[in-house]
Amino acid sequence: MKALILAAGFGTRLLPHTKKRPKPLFTLAGDAILGITIERLIKIGCTDIIVNTHHLYRQIETYIGRAGFPIPVHTIHEPKILDTGGAIKSVKGFMGAAHFMVINADIATDIDLESVWQFHLRGNWPVTLVLHDRTEFNGVEVDDRGFVRGFSPKDQSRKTIPNNKKLAFTGIQVLSPEIFDHMPDDDVFSSIDLYTRLADSGSLVKAHVVTNHQWEDIGTLPAYERTGIQYLALAALGRSDFEQSGLERSDFKPLGQKVNPMDLVIQPICGDGSDRKWYRALLKDKSIVICAHGISPDTGICELDSFMALGDLLYSQKIPVPKILARDPFSGLVALEDLGDVHFSSIVASAATSAKRVQWYCRVVDLLMEFSIKGGCGFQPEMAFQTKSYSRKMILERECLYFVEAFLKNFLNQNPPIRLLIPEFNHLADGALAGGVMGLMHRDLQSRNLMVNNDKIFFIDFQSARMGPIQYDLASLLIDPYVNLKADEKDEILAYSVTAISSRISIDKESFISSFRHCCITRNLQILGAFSHLGMVKEKRQFIQYIPSAVATLKQGLGQIDRQKTPTLNALVGQL
Repeated sequence: MKALILAAGFGTRLLPHTKKRPKPLFTLAGDAILGITIERLIKIGCTDIIVNTHHLYRQIETYIGRAGFPIPVHTIHEPKILDTGGAIKSVKGFMGAAHFMVINADIATDIDLESVWQFHLRGNWPVTLVLHDRTEFNGVEVDDRGFVRGFSPKDQSRKTIPNNKKLAFTGIQVLSPEIFDHMPDDDVFSSIDLYTRLADSGSLVKAHVVTNHQWEDIGTLPAYERTGIQYLALAALGRSDFEQSGLERSDFKPLGQKVNPMDLVIQPICGDGSDRKWYRALLKDKSIVICAHGISPDTGICELDSFMALGDLLYSQKIPVPKILARDPFSGLVALEDLGDVHFSSIVASAATSAKRVQWYCRVVDLLMEFSIKGGCGFQPEMAFQTKSYSRKMILERECLYFVEAFLKNFLNQNPPIRLLIPEFNHLADGALAGGVMGLMHRDLQSRNLMVNNDKIFFIDFQSARMGPIQYDLASLLIDPYVNLKADEKDEILAYSVTAISSRISIDKESFISSFRHCCITRNLQILGAFSHLGMVKEKRQFIQYIPSAVATLKQGLGQIDRQKTPTLNALVGQL
């Protein structure tokens, strides 16, 4: 058995991502779609495969050359696109006098290719098209004998016969060698044009109709993401099954026989302030969470890269973070252990007493020390996708000036005196770093980035972690506008933190607290910038409600440092 995989297209519906990677090399659960198709053909006994190429063809050639498939896989480069019919005609010499399968390189499916092959061999027609009912694509007219009679809207001049069905082409076909006798002299032509002519005879193009299967054309971004989520979910859930049974990961193929994809349920779940999308995947009594970051840019380390590297590091250090179960770096998908839906913010909001709230926060402080110290020991600079450390430059650009641009200018429509503010921002940055107890800094440690599952606290959203003072995370936790701790509660938690850290390492308590006070202000500036940007630019209006609370906290924070060092900022904030 031989097969042709059609892989020459430009993938225009997936632009701009197909400018750098051809569509057949887009991945599902980490495997190239082209490779998945080749392996499925090998599984049903295919002995020779040829892949037609054009767009970014050298990448496809390199991939095939390195893949090490157990059968010969050839490529045939088209200097100019021959269209689907021309592509089939060009492999006449390769196919010889045998029947052969043709399959599009941009479909993901579990259609039984062996049954398709056997169906064709039992018949006496040159073309078998695999069809199914897919409303948005239905356009192939099939008569009551199961033969294709037309392709609309390709041949709109034909009148549809009332009893004929309308179905969709799956991109899978089997051809007899006599098909070459029906081809035009032209080198460039559409296979659908050819089949339209053959269909007029009534018995040359046979429909093989399939049901109860999975199929997706991954040629658009929504379809690619949807399919990628399903593949990754099945890979992650299947891996869990095999860990228990002792089977190897390689024994499991998504959309295969081990797990029935029809039982899989994907539910969108509420996200956060980022552009990421979140889903819960359920299969029988198991569930996982999938985060979609979007296709990774080919420009060095990205947010997902950091999340995966840091997640692996923290989990290996036994720091409570969700386990990464499966990943597909190119598609930007990662499957995680499901920690439920209970955020730390709801736990402390429902705490019966102030003492209970403080107890919960003290537990977080204990975990934060582990995060900072153990995480810092294993951290490598290349794990960070933004800056490698919490530096003076970062404080000025990503916190102080972010506050100016997003909050003062864009949200409040003010024109603040930047020249006067810069020296004050420098002072705040120096104060935050002086006396800082350096370790791995979460960078966004607030109550909604902590999950509680079975009374255990977990860190999430740690992809922005870098080296920095533990005081910053502590400040983020205590001035969190989602909770609004009372002043005496903050003081009690801060006192506990100083004692707990002093028992681990030697610190100057006065310098420690001074750094904490300045971190409270720099973090507060970042919060106001972020909430303004999210509310106004990203149109996530729910964040605007927290701005008054953040302003009040900023006023309090400025009152706890030397006010003579920040007169301009004091005046601006005092007017709010």
